[in-house]
Amino acid sequence: MLTRLSLAACLALSVTLPAAAQERVSIGTGGTGGVFYAIGAGMADLLSRELEGVTANAEVTGASVENIRRVSNGEMTMGFSSASTLYEAKNGQGVFEGDAQNVAAIAYLYPAVLQIAVAADSGAESVADLADLDISIGPPGSNSAVFAERLLDAHDAFNMGNISFLSYTEATSAIKNGQLEGTIILAGTPAAAFIELFTTEDAKLIPVEPGNVEGLLEEYPFYELVEIPAGTYEGEDEAVTAVGDPAILFTSADADEETIRNITAALFDNLDALGQVHPAARKITAEKAGNAPIDLHPGAQAYFDGQ
Repeated sequence: MLTRLSLAACLALSVTLPAAAQERVSIGTGGTGGVFYAIGAGMADLLSRELEGVTANAEVTGASVENIRRVSNGEMTMGFSSASTLYEAKNGQGVFEGDAQNVAAIAYLYPAVLQIAVAADSGAESVADLADLDISIGPPGSNSAVFAERLLDAHDAFNMGNISFLSYTEATSAIKNGQLEGTIILAGTPAAAFIELFTTEDAKLIPVEPGNVEGLLEEYPFYELVEIPAGTYEGEDEAVTAVGDPAILFTSADADEETIRNITAALFDNLDALGQVHPAARKITAEKAGNAPIDLHPGAQAYFDGQ
């Protein structure tokens, strides 16, 4: 009887005394096929390994806008966003008109590049030439579509009669089927859709002339000139100049300073491991981390100041 009572008491005690609480870190990413999710999942694994008492997970979301709203509302710890969307969110512009969000940057991550590809027999050599082609610029309302329209407008090349709003995969298929002559996507390099396109079709990249986008970069300071390295896609033997909308890791402006400093340290002290999850992650550096379109969170700033 005493043995049974002792066993019962032990079982009761094990039920009433929970294990040490784990701090949950949630990371807003994007769709499962995107770069945001791939790198976010890698970050979650890294944080769970490196930070004692922390369990991190990457959440599938609608990407930048949803991430910003949920992080600002305290529903997620941090998230990924394009620089343009984060800038507009902080300043109450664009889709956040009159509704400035409670966000701060953790780090500039890598350049998301506006990449332009056309069929080799299209005759196009420049952005201006796209006015006469049937092209896709990305899903309606997407960062790709907005950015592409701004670039085309800067070259007097936005012709709504020739524009389609397709997913990247749909646009690649349309070019292969002869229904389109070109496509514009916003993604890290190399992008899966373009790897397929350049492997299966005779295609070429269209460069941006820096002198033709000075006004664009002045009006939208969150964009930047970038380079697509030679050999990124099959048949592209020379580097190509492009414009980009960088990927930014961010958190809420009032997030705990020590927590964000520890997260930042865990990520940037282990960049070699993080770089294994996706080619774009290998472009993340501490030297560029401060190049965010809004102020860094004090916790992130404290980490970088100490390096």
